[in-house]
Amino acid sequence: MICDDCGKKEAVVHIVQIGPNGRVEKNLCEDCAQKYGNTMFAPQERAMSVNDFLKGVFSNTPRPREEDTPAAEELVCPNCGMRYRDFQQTGKIGCSVCYDTFRAQLEPLLRRIHGSSVHSGKIPHRTGGRLETKHEIEVLRAALKDAVAKEAYEQAAEYRDQIRALEKKLMQEEGGEADAAR
Repeated sequence: MICDDCGKKEAVVHIVQIGPNGRVEKNLCEDCAQKYGNTMFAPQERAMSVNDFLKGVFSNTPRPREEDTPAAEELVCPNCGMRYRDFQQTGKIGCSVCYDTFRAQLEPLLRRIHGSSVHSGKIPHRTGGRLETKHEIEVLRAALKDAVAKEAYEQAAEYRDQIRALEKKLMQEEGGEADAAR
């Protein structure tokens, strides 16, 4: 996509401006975005590049300078060797183990971007409904806890029985797959 202002360079920034004349959208190259940004920000602030913006999104706390941080304290993924600093610079995770290694830093970031750090999207068909059953059990456990707190013991007993039935079904499904794998 070409820059809407200069018409020469590749657009890297998308700006939406809402004003008295309605909504105006622009696709800008980095140079035009910087010029556009200089008119929006106070003159004493330095110009912000796209890289600075992305670093601000991916860092949840002000980062100390590199010389202030001892190398021993830096988080490194034991599987792929990726450092958290590398993630902050690229915005990409190296492997599945990185999610566990950087969990404390990633959860607030995911909550800020997506509103939650728990997946609530589609469930793959190949799981055979196990994930849906497990999710339903978790929902029922929360309802059971709430019912006990409200002293609604009859309702709590119904939830308990539903949980037991689903857990039994889940164990049969997983046991059947183990038998089929033999």
